[in-house]
Amino acid sequence: MAGNRTFTMIKPDAVESKNIGNILQMITDAGFSIKAMKLTQLTVEQAKKFYEVHSERPFYMELVEYMTSGPIVAAILEKDNAMADFRTLIGATDPAEAAPNTIRAKYAESKAKNAVHGSDSDENAAIECAFHFSDAEIVG
Repeated sequence: MAGNRTFTMIKPDAVESKNIGNILQMITDAGFSIKAMKLTQLTVEQAKKFYEVHSERPFYMELVEYMTSGPIVAAILEKDNAMADFRTLIGATDPAEAAPNTIRAKYAESKAKNAVHGSDSDENAAIECAFHFSDAEIVG
């Protein structure tokens, strides 16, 4: 199944802006199947662990604070070439640099509040899916 699944989070800014439905519509319109999904609130401990790869970066604590500032929607997506196709769909981290009609071009507020997370490799996708979902929560 490697390469066919990826992980995403709709971040607190996009949830607060009531863009969950719009973003999910873009995802399914792009041919992705949703295999698991939940609305949840990350604890500080969960956010620190999820983003520990960035723990030495100057923005780490700001990122943790932001990701715990409100609910998120976590989801596992499935499609051939899922990770690469999803990275294309979400667009550049900075919405000012994101291609037109990408999720971030449409719904991100800024480079820091960029609406969605998308796994950056198949390996990280597997780790991130397992972080948020048990096998029993994944359909198919």
